[in-house]
Amino acid sequence: MQPFELPEFYMPYPARLNPNLEEARVHSKAWAYEVGILGSEQDAQETPIWDERKFDAMDYALLCSYTHPDADAAELDLVTDWYVWVFFFDDHFLELFKRSQDMAGAKAYLDRLPAFMPVHPSDPPPPEPTHPVERGLADLWSRTAPTASVDWLLRFSENTKHLLEESLWELANIRQGRVANPIEYIEMRRKVGGAPWSANLVEHAVRSEIPPAIVSTRPMQVLKDTFADGVHLRNDLFSYQREVEEEGENANCILVFERFLNIETQEAADLTNNLLTSRLQQFENTAIAELPTLCLEYGLDPTEQMQVFNYVKGLQDWQSGGHEWHLRSSRYMNKGSAQDSEGPILGGPTGLGTSAARLGLSRGALGLRVRNHTFIPFQPVGPLPLPEFYMPFTTGLSSHLDTARRNSKEWTRQMGMLDTLPGVPGGFIWDDHKFDAADLALCAAMIHPDASAPELELTTGWLIWGTYADDYFPALYGYGRNMAAAKLFNDRLPAFMPLDGGPIPVPTNPVERGLADLWSRTAAPMSMIARRQFRKAIMDMTESWLWELANQIQNRIPDPVDYVEMRRKTFGSDLTMSLSRLAQGDVIPPEIYRTRTIQGLENSAQDYGCLTNDVFSYQKEVEFEGEFHNGVLVVQRFLDCDRLQSVKIVNDLMTARMQQFEHLIATELPVLFKDFDLDTNAREKLLGYVEQLKHWMAGVLRWHITVDRYKEFE
Repeated sequence: MQPFELPEFYMPYPARLNPNLEEARVHSKAWAYEVGILGSEQDAQETPIWDERKFDAMDYALLCSYTHPDADAAELDLVTDWYVWVFFFDDHFLELFKRSQDMAGAKAYLDRLPAFMPVHPSDPPPPEPTHPVERGLADLWSRTAPTASVDWLLRFSENTKHLLEESLWELANIRQGRVANPIEYIEMRRKVGGAPWSANLVEHAVRSEIPPAIVSTRPMQVLKDTFADGVHLRNDLFSYQREVEEEGENANCILVFERFLNIETQEAADLTNNLLTSRLQQFENTAIAELPTLCLEYGLDPTEQMQVFNYVKGLQDWQSGGHEWHLRSSRYMNKGSAQDSEGPILGGPTGLGTSAARLGLSRGALGLRVRNHTFIPFQPVGPLPLPEFYMPFTTGLSSHLDTARRNSKEWTRQMGMLDTLPGVPGGFIWDDHKFDAADLALCAAMIHPDASAPELELTTGWLIWGTYADDYFPALYGYGRNMAAAKLFNDRLPAFMPLDGGPIPVPTNPVERGLADLWSRTAAPMSMIARRQFRKAIMDMTESWLWELANQIQNRIPDPVDYVEMRRKTFGSDLTMSLSRLAQGDVIPPEIYRTRTIQGLENSAQDYGCLTNDVFSYQKEVEFEGEFHNGVLVVQRFLDCDRLQSVKIVNDLMTARMQQFEHLIATELPVLFKDFDLDTNAREKLLGYVEQLKHWMAGVLRWHITVDRYKEFE
């Protein structure tokens, strides 16, 4: 018996079938025997993971023929072999390590695999393979690498490593009986689920590598992330019965929603499908609204633009083809899907090869799109009752607060932030009262209680600058929806942060003037690497304001996943955290900050701080400013619930992120110390940084409770 009825899926792209299917079936089976995926029990390390009957029923050649309908025969064979390998790895790892919960054996197994993916000619040759996963990877890499660029190989090898190594995260959660919170789950599923890896293979299959200049831009990252989330959430719906009920897995979004929201399985499945729909609509919006502008801004020539187009089309083909395969594969629960029973709104024929005639334009998808584009600004919402916040940490108060208050106000006045706006009689962003009500020196004194007087003044200055600029930008460009002027404003800001300390343009407004002054005082003692990192944190924040403006122009409430990830930037949390990180000096190796553990700590802390602000600023933003970039409102619209239900869910999410922060400190930080063999000094510095993150969260909450900036009378 199925644990739930499959929902009505949103699938706007037709699935097409590659004519080389039968050839790929024959080839992939022969290859599986050749590398030992199929064959004797000894080849499979005494464990018969797959037999031929099981292999035929799963039909990975059909998956790849649907997901890569335009690939030629040789490319389809290669891609199919990659998918046979990755699914076999998943089952092989399950049998050898997940069921036994052998963490040490799993780590040793995974540590060998990157050696089979040399990128540069100077890299050491791969070792001798010892089991089918290693043999398969060695063969596949030797067939793939010669036709790819170094840039693509680096990205593909990195995503392959993520896919392999983050299996330890799943295993650790199984051992601890721990189900991830929703934000953590989406972030980690991208790595362990393999869809970013699939996106890389799409580039190879359509012979259209993404131009290196735009690989790391927001639109391309969002396309990959939304594609990945769509693939993974769809898989969670079809695989819940096998993974959760039969295999004891706990990395499944339906289970995550069941536990987090305390709801029944059917409701959790429907909510997972709504999130899947939202991510697909985010993909469409990015492709249509952001991609053309990106190509123009980076000056891509017609060939490069066609490469980007082919890649996007390849992702669409994969999404629709993957859905069609899930409906047919014996690996998954696929009886009674809405498309098979009632059919979508636009009905049509069924059967192999007819998917194009029955596109899934679901009712739920239409309702979600309408809710996200019908926001009416300035509606009375009233004060939001504050929940009981979970805050296990405390913070102090700097003894230099009074001096920082006095000096920072004088600095703010010198920068022109308290002046009236030119050409707007009586118009201003801040006056003395607004400045005093915000009391950003108090915030600095709470998040950096141990700072020296000069350090506290610098932190206060950055908080003032970021908060003022965040008020200045929408006042000048948001209400008029003036994207062209906003981009010109934003494009000038990097010039006031010269990496080499060189000359800068003449500042024309308080934002530029304040940035120039703060940068000169902050960057001078930094190394070049530190300057680049800090500059990027500032630019991420200022560029995120363009994302908010684009949503305002479309009157589009953002997708919840996109909102959380962009909120970290709009809030400027990485800017203030960067000051804490830089204070640790060069004792901590840079690669430590790139580990899953430290990134998990930072993201959890940032989300707690951002959502804290959303709870306190809900009435100010929604009712008085006509703003909809607020986590409480985003949840309210996505779940179609009232504001009281929404704030409870947001607070539960804050609590879950805080508990994840505590969990990482207790379970993963000691392992990180050991894995990187950190000496006593480095460990103390890293623990000091963690303490500063605690102060940051506690200080942000305490400041919001104390100041008048977000109260109704202001």
